[in-house]
Amino acid sequence: MTTNKKSWLTLFLMSITMLVLAACGSNTKESTKDATDGTNEAPAEAYTIEHAMGSTEIKGTPEKVVILTNEGTEALLSMGVTPVGAVQSWSGDPWYEHITEDMKDVQVVGTESDVNIEAIAKLQPDLIIGNKLRQEKVYEQLSKIAPTVFSETLKGEWQENYKIYAEALNRKDEGNKVIDDFEKRITEIKEAAGDKVNQDVQVVRFMAGTTRIYYKDSFSGVILEKLGFSRPSSLEELFSDDPENLFAREVGKEVIPQMDGDLLFYFTYTTPEDQEATKTEEEWTKDPLWQNLEVVKAGKAYKVDDSIWNTAGGVIAANLLLDDIETKLSE
Repeated sequence: MTTNKKSWLTLFLMSITMLVLAACGSNTKESTKDATDGTNEAPAEAYTIEHAMGSTEIKGTPEKVVILTNEGTEALLSMGVTPVGAVQSWSGDPWYEHITEDMKDVQVVGTESDVNIEAIAKLQPDLIIGNKLRQEKVYEQLSKIAPTVFSETLKGEWQENYKIYAEALNRKDEGNKVIDDFEKRITEIKEAAGDKVNQDVQVVRFMAGTTRIYYKDSFSGVILEKLGFSRPSSLEELFSDDPENLFAREVGKEVIPQMDGDLLFYFTYTTPEDQEATKTEEEWTKDPLWQNLEVVKAGKAYKVDDSIWNTAGGVIAANLLLDDIETKLSE
């Protein structure tokens, strides 16, 4: 073989070798990258939520959420999140009628007052949302299952809890929009109603053997105040015994004359197993003292849904309550 032929052969072999080495190097880099991040996606971003029980770190947007309050269930649904587990509705079977369609595949994990820790653990959630007032005693147990975030209390101002839930779900923008839309609707109803909101409103609830008058810090009370309605001066005396507690008072029939106003909304708490509250309602509404109220004689005493006006306590119910107000104001 001539020297020229040997030189060309040598160059050719060297070129082939370099191409093979380059390909191997490229494959090695890709393999290393795959081994490092698995799917080539950026690592899940972690964020910390400050809440009623301290602070909790959450990694990535939660996908399997367990919710332990009724108002929290409505918060999740309003942001397009279907929980994997939720506490049973107070008067539902197992859910309130107005959310039943959205909760078809959701597992019941007890009630607000008695959550089922074992059922929650089986769902393997990546976030648990609860409430200090209801579940403080089991917070540590829940925290061992998944990152757990608690709101403080369950009274009229559901919007404060809503903001915590939205942050925990990593859906702050979606949550802000829901609240903004609700506040916008409040403004529109006030403007459309005009002088009709300048009325005294009473809110009464019948339960098994018990009757309550609800005031400013209740679910309905906060909404009514936002709309601009006033409350009868008679309630100031009734609630003067404890000015820090403006939620509700249990009353006897002797207080019926103090229930008068321009509008009266009443609702009755029953469950599929217990209809005793219906008897309470009948006893009170047939009583001569009730029948003699000016608001009753004027046809302005309206029976409304307990789950919407009180028990559910969330944003979906709040909007349905506004539907009721709009309807009654147009009559």
